[in-house]
Amino acid sequence: MSYNSIANFTMTEHPHIHGSHPLFSIFGPHLHFSIEVITATGNRCAASSDLGLSVEGATTTHAPPDRLIWSVLAKFWSRWRNVLFFAQPRTVVLWQKNRFRYYWRARSQGGRPGRPKIAPELRQLIKRMWRSNPTWGSPRIVAELHMLGIEVAKSTVEKYKPQGERLPSATWRTFLELHLKDLVAVDFFVVPTATIKVLFVFVVLAHDRRRIVHFNVTEHPTAQWTAQQIVEAFPFDTAPQYLLRDGDGIYGDLVRRRIDSLGIDEVVTAPASPWQNAYVERVIGSLRRELLDHVIILNERHLKRLLSTYLDYYHPWRTHRSLDQDAPDGRRVRSAELGQVAEFPVVQGLHHYYLPRAA
Repeated sequence: MSYNSIANFTMTEHPHIHGSHPLFSIFGPHLHFSIEVITATGNRCAASSDLGLSVEGATTTHAPPDRLIWSVLAKFWSRWRNVLFFAQPRTVVLWQKNRFRYYWRARSQGGRPGRPKIAPELRQLIKRMWRSNPTWGSPRIVAELHMLGIEVAKSTVEKYKPQGERLPSATWRTFLELHLKDLVAVDFFVVPTATIKVLFVFVVLAHDRRRIVHFNVTEHPTAQWTAQQIVEAFPFDTAPQYLLRDGDGIYGDLVRRRIDSLGIDEVVTAPASPWQNAYVERVIGSLRRELLDHVIILNERHLKRLLSTYLDYYHPWRTHRSLDQDAPDGRRVRSAELGQVAEFPVVQGLHHYYLPRAA
């Protein structure tokens, strides 16, 4: 098609123009829009058409009725030039094709386009199921909705599947929780004594319920002593699948061989990266803040006794945010009226737990 062609269209090709001025209700059936087309050679031409598309010569004369309409329109509507714009012939052809398609689609559908719409709440539920269950397919979501009393076609579920996402992958939180029951962490921390000595405390923490499954105290830690503590922590085939530790030199060949003999896989954190063993670091911080910062340790036996007393409180009574305000051993919620709560001191009165008074 030559760029010297003239593209014309009526206002029915542009429904966004309708209703912008009251004069359209009067002149609408007879009004022709003139489009100025800038051709490739720089020529300017104007054209008009009743059907929306025509190709004529480079000059066009307007009939007197057309001139009258434009004169009246210019007098009462000063912004009529704002709706005029430049277009190429292929653009006008595309408009005509779209007009033809929309017209016959509306006729064939009889006022009932496509499948019935579903409620916005159901759409959000389907999308949430897709996001929360990346390993599910559409039949699984259809079945789950069926169990909720919601009947939805498989094609509808697939319509609201998030597009452009990667292969299904669980979240990091889910990944870690799947391994919590098979993961323990070990670490040392030091405690000064009244005699200016340093005691080393070895802690073994189970990640799933934040239970301290084993601890011991020594003044002179060795690889042999450490290996023996790991054996004592997991008797009778209770060893976990993974053991998380740092790269301290005390975990030498003897310790690694003992861990391997128990069928445990070691996971070693990066150097100077305590956040990679965050759970055991947090429990060590709790031991310091809630016990050791409030006492002066006399000797190894004194420290063992205090830690044992604290753990008798820690496991059944101390709540954890990571456990939904539950204790490591599980603590049942007991309803109580205000003023009917009994207080029980533990750890020589350093901590307390509370229970409803008996009726």
